[in-house]
Amino acid sequence: MAHKPSIPKGTRDFSPSQVSKRNYIFDIIKKHFRTFGFQPIETPSFEKSETLLGKYGEEGDRLIFKILNSGDFISKVDDVTYSSKKSNTIAPKISEKALRYDLTVPFARYVVMNQNELDFPFKRYQIQPVWRADRPQKGRFREFYQCDADVVGSKSFIQEIEFIQLYDSVFTDLGLKGVTIKMNNRKILAGIAEVIGAKNLLIDFTVALDKLDKIGIEGVQKEMLEKGISAQSIEKLTPLFSLMGGSLERLESLKQLLADSEIGLEGIKELTYIIKGVEALGLKSSKLGLDITLARGLNYYTGAIFEVSAPEGIAMGSIGGGGRYDDLTGIFGLKDVSGVGISFGLDRIYLVLEELNLFPENIENTLDVLCVNFGEDEAMTALQLISKLRESGVKADVYPTATKMQKQMKYANNRKVPYVILIGAQELENKTFVVKNMVNGEQTEYAMNAIEEFLKVL
Repeated sequence: MAHKPSIPKGTRDFSPSQVSKRNYIFDIIKKHFRTFGFQPIETPSFEKSETLLGKYGEEGDRLIFKILNSGDFISKVDDVTYSSKKSNTIAPKISEKALRYDLTVPFARYVVMNQNELDFPFKRYQIQPVWRADRPQKGRFREFYQCDADVVGSKSFIQEIEFIQLYDSVFTDLGLKGVTIKMNNRKILAGIAEVIGAKNLLIDFTVALDKLDKIGIEGVQKEMLEKGISAQSIEKLTPLFSLMGGSLERLESLKQLLADSEIGLEGIKELTYIIKGVEALGLKSSKLGLDITLARGLNYYTGAIFEVSAPEGIAMGSIGGGGRYDDLTGIFGLKDVSGVGISFGLDRIYLVLEELNLFPENIENTLDVLCVNFGEDEAMTALQLISKLRESGVKADVYPTATKMQKQMKYANNRKVPYVILIGAQELENKTFVVKNMVNGEQTEYAMNAIEEFLKVL
């Protein structure tokens, strides 16, 4: 008995309908990437292990899919290493390559390897799959696409303003209104940690602060105490929880708290410039908001931090994010190359569009016209007709066999084909074809030499 096939956990098959919807999102994102001057690149699906390992922290290293070496790889492991049964000592002996964990580190490697051929600032976009040995759950998979855009080689904060506009343009085009683009700055977080005396506990401080909307002020204070931040330091945070007004007003209030922190004031200055620039240019359908608790990517972000939230009422995690990094290429020896980038969360955007019914009604129409097959002569005439239709950009096909009419019409209905063409013996004789509108059932006859009249209907 044949074994029932299955796919690995955290991976998915995609139906024609799902692929059409995903491509719809891809096409809109790509369109705006190009409009904003970004150039496409692609990198290999797997990299040398040394390129990836150590770039994402201990947790990230555990989530990297490693590829076994070709051939009799186990024979190259000495008995002492093999008998230790320690994966971290055996793995380098049997695996020299790994599937990419994200697009950012491969991009940094690409920039370093091609620095003499690139024109800086270099604006790149990349849409490719990545792999992570994560625990699968809703909206989180082991194989998924990332849609990234980055600028490297420029310290100008105009780039941050443009990325906010890019987000707004894409979500407006997708019909996704009410998206919130939240902003913070790592320098502000570092400044707060400095003035409360927790400079050496920045990560513990920010991890707790980031949970404010989930566990409340008391929960944050309790977690900070558990992480070794003193009650006196936590007391100094009190003004942070009661900031009022708009983004610029709250930044002005923050100046008092960070008056003695040079790096904190620098972060406020940067965000003030970006927010004022965005307000001067305006946004079409998104909202820009300051979120002092936002603390993503602190292992590599050095300045502005972005996170995009779905419209209110949609239970979904972030649908985008990014930030500025001042020395990403430094991990490969190229120092002082500043950059900033963002990413779109394709899978979550897909789920949000689905929930809000924002995909176009005709998105699943993969075929505009189907010719019914009445026999060999009729089918050959149908092929000549659909060849001309295809030249005009019409998605057209002929049913391959002269089976029962009912079966062919059922196939057309299942494919959601809007028009069916009928060419029988009488049409052959008259040199005509009949078009049936599958929505209202109306039938119209056209001369074979008057295809243009039918094209006007499409």
